[in-house]
Amino acid sequence: MGVRGLAWASANAPFAAPVASSVAGPAGGTVRVTVAMVLVLAAVLAAAWLLRRLRSISGSPAGALEVLAQVSLGTRERAVLIRIGDRQLLLGVAPGNVRTLHVLETAVSGALAGVQPAVAADAPDTAARPSFKSLLLKSLGK
Repeated sequence: MGVRGLAWASANAPFAAPVASSVAGPAGGTVRVTVAMVLVLAAVLAAAWLLRRLRSISGSPAGALEVLAQVSLGTRERAVLIRIGDRQLLLGVAPGNVRTLHVLETAVSGALAGVQPAVAADAPDTAARPSFKSLLLKSLGK
Protein backbone atom coordinates (compact mmCIF):
# COMPACT_ATOMS: atom_id res chain seq x y z
CA MET A 1 0.00 0.00 0.00
CA GLY A 2 1.40 3.21 -0.99
CA VAL A 3 0.71 6.72 0.03
CA ARG A 4 -2.10 6.77 -2.36
CA GLY A 5 -3.82 3.83 -0.66
CA LEU A 6 -3.56 5.42 2.82
CA ALA A 7 -5.11 8.67 1.63
CA TRP A 8 -8.04 6.84 0.10
CA ALA A 9 -8.59 4.71 3.26
CA SER A 10 -8.57 7.73 5.62
CA ALA A 11 -11.04 9.65 3.46
CA ASN A 12 -13.57 6.80 3.26
CA ALA A 13 -13.30 5.42 6.82
CA PRO A 14 -14.12 8.03 9.50
CA PHE A 15 -13.10 7.46 13.11
CA ALA A 16 -16.64 7.43 14.51
CA ALA A 17 -19.85 6.02 13.21
CA PRO A 18 -22.12 8.59 11.62
CA VAL A 19 -24.89 9.89 13.86
CA ALA A 20 -28.39 10.00 12.47
CA SER A 21 -29.67 13.57 12.55
CA SER A 22 -33.01 14.04 14.27
CA VAL A 23 -34.45 16.82 12.19
CA ALA A 24 -38.16 17.09 12.89
CA GLY A 25 -40.42 17.50 9.95
CA PRO A 26 -42.80 20.42 9.59
CA ALA A 27 -45.69 18.46 11.11
CA GLY A 28 -43.68 17.49 14.23
CA GLY A 29 -42.61 21.09 14.86
CA THR A 30 -46.15 22.40 14.46
CA VAL A 31 -47.55 19.85 16.89
CA ARG A 32 -44.85 20.66 19.43
CA VAL A 33 -45.51 24.42 19.21
CA THR A 34 -49.28 23.89 19.40
CA VAL A 35 -48.99 21.73 22.52
CA ALA A 36 -46.71 24.32 24.16
CA MET A 37 -49.17 27.15 23.38
CA VAL A 38 -52.11 25.15 24.78
CA LEU A 39 -50.15 24.46 27.98
CA VAL A 40 -49.26 28.14 28.40
CA LEU A 41 -52.87 29.22 27.77
CA ALA A 42 -54.13 26.65 30.29
CA ALA A 43 -51.63 27.91 32.88
CA VAL A 44 -52.77 31.53 32.37
CA LEU A 45 -56.45 30.59 32.69
CA ALA A 46 -55.76 28.51 35.80
CA ALA A 47 -53.86 31.40 37.40
CA ALA A 48 -56.72 33.83 36.62
CA TRP A 49 -59.28 31.44 38.10
CA LEU A 50 -57.16 30.91 41.22
CA LEU A 51 -56.65 34.66 41.67
CA ARG A 52 -60.40 35.30 41.39
CA ARG A 53 -61.12 32.59 43.97
CA LEU A 54 -58.52 33.94 46.40
CA ARG A 55 -59.81 37.50 46.01
CA SER A 56 -63.39 36.46 46.80
CA ILE A 57 -62.27 34.51 49.87
CA SER A 58 -60.16 37.31 51.36
CA GLY A 59 -62.36 40.17 50.15
CA SER A 60 -64.54 42.40 52.27
CA PRO A 61 -68.05 41.30 53.18
CA ALA A 62 -70.66 41.81 50.49
CA GLY A 63 -72.23 45.25 50.60
CA ALA A 64 -69.61 46.85 52.86
CA LEU A 65 -68.92 49.50 50.21
CA GLU A 66 -71.60 50.65 47.84
CA VAL A 67 -71.60 53.44 45.24
CA LEU A 68 -74.93 55.23 45.56
CA ALA A 69 -74.61 57.99 42.97
CA GLN A 70 -72.10 59.88 40.88
CA VAL A 71 -72.21 63.19 39.02
CA SER A 72 -69.80 64.35 36.35
CA LEU A 73 -68.34 67.75 37.22
CA GLY A 74 -66.02 68.12 34.23
CA THR A 75 -64.34 66.09 31.57
CA ARG A 76 -62.39 63.97 34.06
CA GLU A 77 -63.76 65.05 37.44
CA ARG A 78 -66.80 63.71 39.26
CA ALA A 79 -68.46 63.62 42.65
CA VAL A 80 -69.31 60.20 44.04
CA LEU A 81 -71.62 59.38 46.95
CA ILE A 82 -70.68 56.09 48.63
CA ARG A 83 -72.04 54.19 51.62
CA ILE A 84 -69.77 52.46 54.08
CA GLY A 85 -71.81 50.77 56.78
CA ASP A 86 -74.27 53.37 58.09
CA ARG A 87 -72.25 56.39 56.91
CA GLN A 88 -72.27 58.07 53.54
CA LEU A 89 -69.28 59.89 52.08
CA LEU A 90 -69.26 62.47 49.31
CA LEU A 91 -65.98 62.11 47.43
CA GLY A 92 -64.42 64.35 44.80
CA VAL A 93 -62.63 62.20 42.24
CA ALA A 94 -60.12 63.61 39.74
CA PRO A 95 -57.22 61.99 37.90
CA GLY A 96 -54.74 60.96 40.58
CA ASN A 97 -56.72 62.63 43.37
CA VAL A 98 -59.60 61.53 45.62
CA ARG A 99 -60.82 63.84 48.39
CA THR A 100 -63.56 63.56 50.98
CA LEU A 101 -65.88 66.50 50.45
CA HIS A 102 -68.47 65.71 53.11
CA VAL A 103 -69.37 62.97 55.59
CA LEU A 104 -73.11 62.39 56.04
CA GLU A 105 -74.08 60.88 59.37
CA THR A 106 -77.69 60.33 58.27
CA ALA A 107 -78.57 58.53 55.07
CA VAL A 108 -79.70 60.40 51.98
CA SER A 109 -81.96 58.18 49.92
CA GLY A 110 -84.71 59.01 47.38
CA ALA A 111 -83.49 62.49 46.45
CA LEU A 112 -80.34 61.03 44.88
CA ALA A 113 -81.92 60.09 41.59
CA GLY A 114 -84.03 63.24 41.43
CA VAL A 115 -87.05 61.37 42.81
CA GLN A 116 -88.81 63.28 45.54
CA PRO A 117 -89.87 61.09 48.44
CA ALA A 118 -93.62 60.64 48.81
CA VAL A 119 -95.10 62.70 51.63
CA ALA A 120 -98.20 61.48 53.40
CA ALA A 121 -101.21 63.79 53.20
CA ASP A 122 -101.64 63.98 56.96
CA ALA A 123 -97.93 64.57 57.67
CA PRO A 124 -96.95 68.07 58.73
CA ASP A 125 -95.40 70.21 56.03
CA THR A 126 -91.69 69.78 56.67
CA ALA A 127 -88.76 70.77 54.55
CA ALA A 128 -88.11 68.27 51.77
CA ARG A 129 -84.90 66.33 51.85
CA PRO A 130 -82.07 68.13 50.07
CA SER A 131 -81.12 66.88 46.64
CA PHE A 132 -77.69 65.54 45.77
CA LYS A 133 -76.95 68.70 43.82
CA SER A 134 -77.77 70.97 46.76
CA LEU A 135 -75.64 68.81 49.11
CA LEU A 136 -72.74 69.01 46.68
CA LEU A 137 -73.01 72.78 46.33
CA LYS A 138 -73.29 73.14 50.12
CA SER A 139 -70.18 71.03 50.71
CA LEU A 140 -68.27 73.09 48.14
CA GLY A 141 -69.28 76.29 49.96
CA LYS A 142 -71.49 77.72 47.21
